[in-house]
Amino acid sequence: MKQTIRRWSGALFAGFLGLVSVAQQDPQFTQYMFNLLALNPAYAGSAERVSIKALTRHQWVGFEGAPTTQTLTIHSPLARETVGLGGTIMRDEHGPVTQYGFMLDVAYRIHFAGEKKLAFGLKGGLNLLQGRFGELNPLQSGDQVFQQNVNSKLDPQFGFGVMYYGERFYIGASSPKIVGTRFWETDSLQFVSDNTQRSHLFLSGGYVFDLGLYHKFKPTALIKAVDGAPLSFDISANFFFFEKFWLGAMYRHEDAIGALAQYYFTDGIYAGYSYDYPLSTLRNFSGGSHEIMVGIDFGKRMKGIRSPRYF
Repeated sequence: MKQTIRRWSGALFAGFLGLVSVAQQDPQFTQYMFNLLALNPAYAGSAERVSIKALTRHQWVGFEGAPTTQTLTIHSPLARETVGLGGTIMRDEHGPVTQYGFMLDVAYRIHFAGEKKLAFGLKGGLNLLQGRFGELNPLQSGDQVFQQNVNSKLDPQFGFGVMYYGERFYIGASSPKIVGTRFWETDSLQFVSDNTQRSHLFLSGGYVFDLGLYHKFKPTALIKAVDGAPLSFDISANFFFFEKFWLGAMYRHEDAIGALAQYYFTDGIYAGYSYDYPLSTLRNFSGGSHEIMVGIDFGKRMKGIRSPRYF
């Protein structure tokens, strides 16, 4: 029996959900280089004062049921400065499936000469999943697959990361979720969304080069590996003008190109925006993806630490 998901977009939406099931399950961010705590717990404390960032991403605008993601992160070094502590709250929705993550991030930092640090991070918390399949409107009425909901399924989740960084560079590896929790009690919904949370591995890095006295250039890269999916990567080129304004471009392998900007209103208040244009056939049905980030840093800055931060 052929199943059709919704009156929204018929077979196209089914294809979209199938894409989600075999590709990256964790949310993706264009402004990842300014929001690294969402990917790597070893980043906790790196701002050397209290840092709060809120981000919202609306992917494939105009495509009903497309992913939307919101994150709120906070982190700071503790009094002895060898330990960084943080927290991450995340909400990710695609179609009838919504996930919430509530994670605590802890990093142990080894200090080297020249303000360089090697950090090891752990992430732990809870993952809450909801599947509102009973609210769908299948073209074939009475379809038993879409009569069941998955409400408030709560599972523990853990992750780890390592990062080596200084004032002008960072390189890190992380896996924010390593527990392969089972989403559904039955396999009948597997074609709608993968039945198991798969672990993700992220490799990230960036470096800041001087371009004269007032301008800087920061290339970054993010490699993403997921079991059962092709290797993917993001690369970006970002330019910093007069210590106030970031402007950059990005490329996501076989997926999207985009532009991003960030502006510092004061020493500790800044906001960023990015736009992605899809390269796949989704460009015929979507207006692209939008991402907005707002950050606030406050508290006493350690001696010798510059502001604004380069990452």
